[in-house]
Amino acid sequence: MDTEKRKSFIINFGYYFIIIGMVFIVLKYGLPFIAPFVSAFVIAFLLNKPITFLAKRCHVNRTLIAIAIVLVFYSIIGILFALLGIRLFVFVKELFSYLPNLYATEIQPFLMQLFDSLEHYISKMDVSLLPAMNEFSSNVVQSLGELISSFSMKMIGAISNYASSLPGFFIRILFTIISTFFLVIDYKKITAFLLHQLKDKHQKLMIEIKDYVVNTLFKCILSYALIMCITFAELSVGLSIIRIENAVLIAFVISIFDILPVLGTGGIMIPWTIIAALQGNYSLALGLLIVYIIITIIRNILEPKIVGSQVGLHPLVTLMSLFVGAQLFGVLGLFGLPITLSLLKNLNDKGTIHILK
Repeated sequence: MDTEKRKSFIINFGYYFIIIGMVFIVLKYGLPFIAPFVSAFVIAFLLNKPITFLAKRCHVNRTLIAIAIVLVFYSIIGILFALLGIRLFVFVKELFSYLPNLYATEIQPFLMQLFDSLEHYISKMDVSLLPAMNEFSSNVVQSLGELISSFSMKMIGAISNYASSLPGFFIRILFTIISTFFLVIDYKKITAFLLHQLKDKHQKLMIEIKDYVVNTLFKCILSYALIMCITFAELSVGLSIIRIENAVLIAFVISIFDILPVLGTGGIMIPWTIIAALQGNYSLALGLLIVYIIITIIRNILEPKIVGSQVGLHPLVTLMSLFVGAQLFGVLGLFGLPITLSLLKNLNDKGTIHILK
């Protein structure tokens, strides 16, 4: 009996391991090839109800309404992307171009002052150590300067390379736009055709999965909107206490970055703190550091609970899925993995699948 259980366990483990591995490979390496069409399908799904509503309300041909709404949608997205993208591109490029100058005017004088103080202290203890200290300080200042210059040049080169890859990006956007037109015009026919390829019970399952995922995704968006509002409130209060000008506006900008797994609040707060310290404004640096620590602690406590309560997962499972999803798939994984686990749990609880006891 024990042998049969072990065989069954090994077979089940191998089966699910292969399935998970195949899904990972498809998402990680296959999704980029069909990303324009997946994006177009998602956009068509979002626009389908407004198109249907306006076509019935205005008594106008659905095709004309669909074309008009898609044009308006992509025009708005294009204008926003152009304005924000160009501003961000110029800002980042100027920032990295300014780094060597920042080092020469702020960081290097601070380091020289620091090493002078150390040399003065060492001279009182042992004068023989001064030559070694002088050599060490010179090497540190020189190496750090070369490192910052090299880093700036590499980042500017990377930005230029990214700019050179824009034609390929625009080609993908073009395919997405064209696909969206075809999908919104024949949305019912296409979805009906896809569902018709499945058996009746599988059709019901797909509809159930779609409804659950859409509902859960909406809850996730509301959860992160709530987290952003909490972060905005904390930043507004914290920055106001340490007497930062335009605290509310700055808090709003930082709270938007808070949703990004790579940048987050630390992407702005940490460099700001370091620059303030290098400029000798230690009270501001300390205040910013305290605000950042408080916000980080509160977010790490609240995020798993808020998101977990919406998707129906334990906070620990939610925290793990958020971390793993962000590491594997970035922002897409940040939302996708918790929703996937929530979906599997929901199907398991209903008896549709049998993964957990």
